Amino acid sequence: MEQIKTDLMTINMGPQHPSTHGVLRLELKTDGEIVDSCRPYLGYLHRCFEKHCESLDYLKIVPFTDRMDYLAAMNNNWAFALAVEKMMGIEVPEKCEYLRVIVSELNRIASHIIAFGTFGLDIGAFTPFLLAFNQRELIFDLLEEASGARMLYNYIWVGGVARDVTSEWLKKVKGFCESYKPVINEIDDLLSYNKIFVSRAANVGIVPKDLAIDYGFTGPNLRGSGIEFDLRKDEPYSIYDKFDFDVPIGSGEEGTLGDCWDRYMCRIRETRESIKIIEQALEGISLEGDIYEAVPKNFNKMPKGEVYVRSETPRGEMGIYIVSEGGKAPTPYRCKVRSPAFCALSILEKIAKGVMISDIIVILGSIDIVLGEVDR
Repeated sequence: MEQIKTDLMTINMGPQHPSTHGVLRLELKTDGEIVDSCRPYLGYLHRCFEKHCESLDYLKIVPFTDRMDYLAAMNNNWAFALAVEKMMGIEVPEKCEYLRVIVSELNRIASHIIAFGTFGLDIGAFTPFLLAFNQRELIFDLLEEASGARMLYNYIWVGGVARDVTSEWLKKVKGFCESYKPVINEIDDLLSYNKIFVSRAANVGIVPKDLAIDYGFTGPNLRGSGIEFDLRKDEPYSIYDKFDFDVPIGSGEEGTLGDCWDRYMCRIRETRESIKIIEQALEGISLEGDIYEAVPKNFNKMPKGEVYVRSETPRGEMGIYIVSEGGKAPTPYRCKVRSPAFCALSILEKIAKGVMISDIIVILGSIDIVLGEVDR
């Protein structure tokens, strides 16, 4: 019998589609409900960050890093500060290191909470979304008290942090840690092991270990494929070597190793580990001590050369590459950012072929991209 053949239909999903997690356009070619190809188009949120850096001195670049991964601005601040400090040979005070760890791990939890809430919302679960934003607001209250801002903090500066915290603030952080622990169990009951959610996320968007490595997966996306690699543990920076915590990895518990459910669950479990780190940092921090190391205001002592620093942000390995001309040049000659979200998005075309249109939303939500970081 002769088979009936139909032409592929081209569908543009975005750039205003709510499930594209930002201004992203996906060009789908479909055969009915089956996706034949999925091609992402970038550039709708391009802000010329890397080019702007060539016209700004090093301290003025810090607020611009907030706007890349705007869901984890503290981690962006820290990554850039680490690169400049390495270039200048600056060692920050110990108290400052503890504060950086506390605020960055709080921001990691807030970022993963948004990933969990919006992922559930994409699939149709509204109640977990409300729970997620409630917890996020509690973290924002803490970060606002420390930095003065709720989302774009400009708190971790080259050489230290912008302002000190009080003993009352540290007690509030400890209180949040205690209150958040039962919330993780509630998240698991509401969504993680919900039969409908598992059926939508398990065995979808499978990324095997070799494919994850080939496409430069890092962070929870890489660990979701069963590869135990975390820069905080394997190449510890700052004072992460002082803390005892685990690195959650995917195991194919509800489906196939490296599927959307594994990537989602890695983020949920990582929030537990962040709580462990914060609690240990609260025990180790001292109220005495400096929060800032003296840095030349005009950066006329910046040596000539180049530096590359990588750090573990909520979305994976963020790399900061800086080229300095030295002398009296107060601005970088070149600044380049290695975006974990950009690498994660690049795999979409590979794993989307043959899935349902509705599964595209699940896959995109599971890799947890932020377009401000993808486009920069």
